[in-house]
Amino acid sequence: MSRRDIFIRLLCAGLLSAWLLPAAWAQKKDPVDYVDPNIGGIGQLLQPTYPLVYLPYSMMRISPITTPQIKDRYLADKIYGFPGGGGMAMMPTSGPAETEPEKYASLYDHDLETATPYYYAVLLEKYNIEVEYTVSERAAFYRFAFPANSAAHILFSALGNGDLNLVGPKAISGSEDSRGGRTYFYAEFTEPCTSSKSWRGMQVPRDRRQRREQGPGIIADFLPARGARLGVRLGISHISIEQAQRNLTREIPNWDFDRAKAQARGVWSKALGQIAVKGGTEEQRTIFYTALYRSMEKPVNRVEEDRYFSPVDHQVHPAGGRGFYPTTGCLWGSYRSQHPLQLLLDPQRQIDFVRSFLSLYDESGRMMGTGKSAMIGHHVAALVLDTYAKGYRDFDVAKAYEGLKKNAMEETLVPWHDGPLTPLDHVYLEKGFFPALAKDEIESVKEVNPFEKRQAVAVTLEAAYDDWCTAEVAKIVNKPDDYAYFMKRAHNYQNVFNPRVGFMAPKTADGNWRFTPEEFNPTYAGGQGGRDYYTEMNAWIYTFHVQQDVAGLIDLMGGREKFVAKLDTLFTQQFSGYHGDPGHGTGGTKFFFLSWFPDMTGLIGQYAQGNEPSFHIPYLYNYAGEPWKTQRKVREIMKIWFTAGPLGIPGDDDQGEESAWYVLSAMGFYTVCPGRPVYDIGSPIFDETRITLSNGKVFTITARNVSATNKYIQSATLNGKPLNQPWFTHGDIANGGALVLQMGPRPNTAWGSSPEAAPPSMSRE
Repeated sequence: MSRRDIFIRLLCAGLLSAWLLPAAWAQKKDPVDYVDPNIGGIGQLLQPTYPLVYLPYSMMRISPITTPQIKDRYLADKIYGFPGGGGMAMMPTSGPAETEPEKYASLYDHDLETATPYYYAVLLEKYNIEVEYTVSERAAFYRFAFPANSAAHILFSALGNGDLNLVGPKAISGSEDSRGGRTYFYAEFTEPCTSSKSWRGMQVPRDRRQRREQGPGIIADFLPARGARLGVRLGISHISIEQAQRNLTREIPNWDFDRAKAQARGVWSKALGQIAVKGGTEEQRTIFYTALYRSMEKPVNRVEEDRYFSPVDHQVHPAGGRGFYPTTGCLWGSYRSQHPLQLLLDPQRQIDFVRSFLSLYDESGRMMGTGKSAMIGHHVAALVLDTYAKGYRDFDVAKAYEGLKKNAMEETLVPWHDGPLTPLDHVYLEKGFFPALAKDEIESVKEVNPFEKRQAVAVTLEAAYDDWCTAEVAKIVNKPDDYAYFMKRAHNYQNVFNPRVGFMAPKTADGNWRFTPEEFNPTYAGGQGGRDYYTEMNAWIYTFHVQQDVAGLIDLMGGREKFVAKLDTLFTQQFSGYHGDPGHGTGGTKFFFLSWFPDMTGLIGQYAQGNEPSFHIPYLYNYAGEPWKTQRKVREIMKIWFTAGPLGIPGDDDQGEESAWYVLSAMGFYTVCPGRPVYDIGSPIFDETRITLSNGKVFTITARNVSATNKYIQSATLNGKPLNQPWFTHGDIANGGALVLQMGPRPNTAWGSSPEAAPPSMSRE
């Protein structure tokens, strides 16, 4: 062989290796490498996502402060600063010092940006300053690279109720009121500031609050050595500045940025690595692991030294001050997807979450903070029951029931309001439904929010579900009379089903239907967001909001065939004329529909993937003998409404609830009724999904021959035995095991279709 031939062969081999290298590297990517925090940065009418850097469920969560007037964060043209904890923000600048936001803001470019869960970097183009940061649970580490031979400044600012204080030349501290109490921060610099200037009345932009406020400000001047990066380490606390300093010292003890970054990456690698997938496309893996990252943003337990559940022994360490509190305002949505997912991955965190509610009950006599004050329902009942029913019982269930019963008997159901019973609640207790206003009746109940209204039908349906949860907990603690009482209340959904119109519809306090069949419009009835009768959604969605008793709902609708026909129509029903909105007249368009229902995004017919009350609906075909339609619809929703770009989330992610739905559905199952330890099977998108449970056991879902076309289940086995039903229990996976699904391009309409194969329901238990 000539030298020329040898050279050509070596060259071809080298080119082939280079061509194959990207594919090889793609297989070696860690789950964290798939995450793109910019997915969803353009919102579907409501809130976009942010490229948050944080650790799972941690207090410290930061992203750039961008142009306040531009709601869709990904489209914002300028950066105005970076969060520093405790309400403080900081903006590095060079050249002449500026204090007006329009003058110190800088253009930035996503092509010059690095966004990961554990690290963020960007170039401030106006100043040619490179910014990067990483985090721990309660601390952050910034590095700023200033241009050579230019004045270097950091502008620190806080809102009007905040305070800032330089603590010598190398530290700054302060605090600000935040949701649930005051937050404190303490920060240190690698270099001393050479001079500073402070004042009050500074204009402070805040993109997430969509407004500006005046507050204190400090400009600190620095002279970093040529080529050196100015470092800022800071800690936060809900107790004190001293505690913030201790948090910083404990979590980021030195100035080794790369080590802090590596530690944060390691935390995410471990967390995301609990679910390992094979197969699927590069885009699907990106969407999946980004969704898993988003699902771990909240609920945040405010872990402090006063009530710190140690990651080692999970004991409570009292030290006074604030308690170990859950974030309020989340359970209306998060009980549906986020908490069931977390129970799979980190049940001890869920036990701690339940314990935190019991601590609240001990201190205040109320098990609130459940999302009730921010939405509707007492859904802490779902959290307690789901945790206990799935076998995680290291909490005082008798005390929990005491609190749940008090919620059900003494706390109002009025939306967005905490407090004692109102006349509306007495109607629910006495007649079994929450009353709507009668025609021409003017609201006289002072507790009703003028914007949120009564939401009468939704309140009845969600309360009936909570009553079922409370009944099941009553059974656990051996309260047979209470069980019978609350189980009767769990049937209250039947009281608002109007068979003449075929929808859940409002009743007035006298027990009469608010509308005649000719007047009722299931698409538009209820005013803006449907809030007179529903919650952000319309009658099409809430008619299926009977998670505890799908079989009973099927009976109300006249049997399985009619129920399936109603579901089919939900996914195809288009926009009809307006009801009660003379400004628009009839013949409504999609534009008018979304202005009327801005939460109903991600539309397929009247189905709205963008909001939580819809999430269980595609899985309801499993209960009516046509699970192949669940498989078809779940795949359709994931394909249409979830992508790996800035428009990739179909609605308000609600700190990870939407994302949790995707994670569960992509794996191939979902929980229609949290509190019942049952998983409803859908259609997985990966060849194999391995879930490492908290006990170290592994549960594997294998979808043989799966593809975009092969989305239908032909047959199944669970732990080696044939499975002819579209559901399985938590007990089936708690000690590890395997679900094997044979997939194909056409539906097997016989699989899981018999009445006996349907998942459990209250009416069939």
